[in-house]
Amino acid sequence: MALIPQSKECEALLQQVIFFHHSLQMRVFILNLVPPFSNISKKFRPKKIENRISEAREKLINFIENSIQKNIPEELIVRILAGNVISTLIKESKKGGYEFMVIDKSNDKFPGALSKNEVDKIISRSLCPVLTVNKNFPVSEIKKIVIPIDISQASKKRLWWTTFFAKKYNAKVHIVSALNIDIPETQSLAHKNADKIRSMLNERGVPCEIKILKVHQQERHKVILNYIEEENPELVIIRTHQESIYSDARIGKFVSEIVHGCKMPVFTVGHSHPLPVDYK
Repeated sequence: MALIPQSKECEALLQQVIFFHHSLQMRVFILNLVPPFSNISKKFRPKKIENRISEAREKLINFIENSIQKNIPEELIVRILAGNVISTLIKESKKGGYEFMVIDKSNDKFPGALSKNEVDKIISRSLCPVLTVNKNFPVSEIKKIVIPIDISQASKKRLWWTTFFAKKYNAKVHIVSALNIDIPETQSLAHKNADKIRSMLNERGVPCEIKILKVHQQERHKVILNYIEEENPELVIIRTHQESIYSDARIGKFVSEIVHGCKMPVFTVGHSHPLPVDYK
């Protein structure tokens, strides 16, 4: 499922969604929203609502076809829903059937653009993984994937998704963790956890390497972001807090800073999110 506002600025976002559609060979539900209808309109003006939905759908179809310069392929399914953006996306994620959701994180000022706060809320409440992309920095290939790890979090669900993307794109994985105590890297819990993850990925045929970073006086997310900028991967996969999908909790500063601090796509996956359809 991809949220694509009907705006000239979103043509690049659409092209990025189409890249993932082609390379992952998935159907994509392209979603656009109209303002919610009042109870009076629902009861006494159902035809007006039907016409408004129909007009919005035609506009979205025209927008897509003008952008891709051809008729919409049958694998791209257009959907128009009425409602608030956050509550509607969360409701859709709860219905199931979606591998993941795609939203723009560029924070640009255009009709339908999501704010940083809205992106964080969607990530924290979604019942499926969320792929955040910056329409101003599209990727056309994925050769390198970085997965920041937290020694306090379980990793199995994220590893299935890492395996999925790595095999789809024949990409190498870089496991990175930040160490904030002054001990040899190989003796740290961070390194032991990273080595365990590397072994599991290697067993699945995914090549990867480990990088343990010393934090010193810096904040953890800044150290990780500096590493990501140097390595310049095409995809980052990060684990969200387990409790966030059960409450109204935010995703936390670390995850938020990684999501918004990276120009490249960031795939966020939680403990109870579904596995990729062909994860085995």
